[in-house]
Amino acid sequence: MAGRSHQRAARVTFVLLALLMSACTSEDARPGTSGDQGPEPGTGGGGGTGPDSGTGGGGGTGPDSGTGGGGGTGPDPDTSMAPSKNPQFSWFEYEGKDPVYQEFTAGEGEYLNPILAGFYPDPSICRVGEDYYLVNSSFSYFPGVPIFHSRDLVHWTQLGHVLDRPSQLDLDSQAISEGIFAPAIRYHDGVFYMVTTLVGGGGNFFVTATDPAGPWSDPIWLNSVDGIDPSFFFDDNGKAYVVNNGPPAGVSLYDGHRALWIQEFDVATQKMVGPRSVIVDGGVDISKEPIWIEGPHIFKVDGTYYLIAAEGGTGDQHSEVVFRSASVTGPYEPYAGNPILTQRHLDRNRPFPVTSTGHADFVQLPNGDWWSVFLGTRPYEGDLYNTGRETFLMPVRWVDGWPVITAGMETVPYVHDTPALPPQPAPAIPMSGNFTYRDEFEGDELAPTWNFIRTPVEQWHDLTASPGWLTLRARPAHLGQREQPSFVGRRQQHGWASASTAMKYLPSAPGDAAGLVAFQNDDFYYFLGVTLADGEPVIQLEKKAGSSANGEPQVIASAPLDLSAGAPIHLKIEAQGAAYSFSYAREPGAWVSLLEEVDGKTLSTQQAGGFVGTYIGLYAYTEQP
Repeated sequence: MAGRSHQRAARVTFVLLALLMSACTSEDARPGTSGDQGPEPGTGGGGGTGPDSGTGGGGGTGPDSGTGGGGGTGPDPDTSMAPSKNPQFSWFEYEGKDPVYQEFTAGEGEYLNPILAGFYPDPSICRVGEDYYLVNSSFSYFPGVPIFHSRDLVHWTQLGHVLDRPSQLDLDSQAISEGIFAPAIRYHDGVFYMVTTLVGGGGNFFVTATDPAGPWSDPIWLNSVDGIDPSFFFDDNGKAYVVNNGPPAGVSLYDGHRALWIQEFDVATQKMVGPRSVIVDGGVDISKEPIWIEGPHIFKVDGTYYLIAAEGGTGDQHSEVVFRSASVTGPYEPYAGNPILTQRHLDRNRPFPVTSTGHADFVQLPNGDWWSVFLGTRPYEGDLYNTGRETFLMPVRWVDGWPVITAGMETVPYVHDTPALPPQPAPAIPMSGNFTYRDEFEGDELAPTWNFIRTPVEQWHDLTASPGWLTLRARPAHLGQREQPSFVGRRQQHGWASASTAMKYLPSAPGDAAGLVAFQNDDFYYFLGVTLADGEPVIQLEKKAGSSANGEPQVIASAPLDLSAGAPIHLKIEAQGAAYSFSYAREPGAWVSLLEEVDGKTLSTQQAGGFVGTYIGLYAYTEQP
């Protein structure tokens, strides 16, 4: 790798469409610097022109869509540069346009939920002085564990990633929804601790740093701690503990039966000591067979230990529950009013629902107020969402000595009053509400919002060979295989969104391909790209949807393409909830529809499975490197 992602020097241009404010740097721990669209359209002709109205390839000029990012803003730079089999991208633009933010807007003293839109699940948070730090799960994307900084809890700036070196994180051959689960971040005696689980790899480990922007240490493995979701608790008596989800002590009584375990941790030796013991078996009431008690955190308030955890699985039955005890090792009593956070009992047909809420963490403000970050989802229909699980923010109120986030029929709001903290200026990269993001690739490092699939084994992207262009070296590593393809992507953060780019590329052999991808996992994606058909360039749309077509990608639209002029081709993907549309242009703004309103449900977590959200990225492939 060319360097840590938090050191990205790329100059990126952004257009902010929502009212956003951001965090300053720390003083105490300063950072280093709508429904189914009908049956699938038929396949367009391989080299010919498909029918109009978006149901096949478009050889003629269609209307400008007028809704996407990018292509109509001016000429591309350096169009005289000769195209090659290694594609070069001159810019990438993403625009989020969710209808909910036309219904809800944040005024002065208010913020929008989610605070981190898109695939940012399992949030964990800590405070150091006036500064707040937050991490999320990253599964099999690299770099791993994005880390954010804020001073107002509302507007967040990404510092980089905790796991940004191959020596820290080997994701070779991992499924997309394996990898890094549920990181927890804590601060103790001048040191930051991030503890997590590498599922499908070595298990539980932690890393440390004195600067949250890094560098972070190589992993220190907790071999005696099985299960997932570890979290540190540093007591005020000098002792420390790890609490985590694991199998029950005896025979599992039902599917999803798990337990919460605790064991002392020696800070000096960085090793687990003493016996491991179960502090919660099954959940709040084991007679009701609660499932997947996980994501635990311990807090001490006025001498009482509070244990919070997720229960019910991370789908629409998700919740957060709480227990308390006079001793850190228990016994813990459950709150009679549990759960303290859920939306599972609310009408699923309510407008703009937030669902699947849980996996919370708490933080206390200097004035004594408590707030919680937690995950939730925003389905466009039923339980269908393509954006993954997102990070939300709500206050914690105390009821008879118990912390509560929502109760009764309370809904998670899209707009809420801000915490009692000084407001901050807008961040460079917006993370909430509707916004437009544009990357001109003018630096020598990628911005921290970009990710790779799995850990790179070699350097295949370049921002310096042709300044102002991102070059991808085409390699024989294909999407859909558990390899590390030449793919760099960023999250789809809105159900209604567009992403566009300008690419200079000339395929030279059968199998060569490059373009724009909407990627949910190895088995579910759409690829809009340039390739060869019968020796001639074409623009085509490829779909892979699980076991359909024997698990093979299928070309569902194609149109001939004249690349003789050498000018960049513009590509665009538009999402409208359950429908995706794909178009291209030879001149800025002159969009031609290749295929419209394709089934986008295939990119939903519900249909594709797993725990991640859709990425939109740039990709190159060749069979003959």
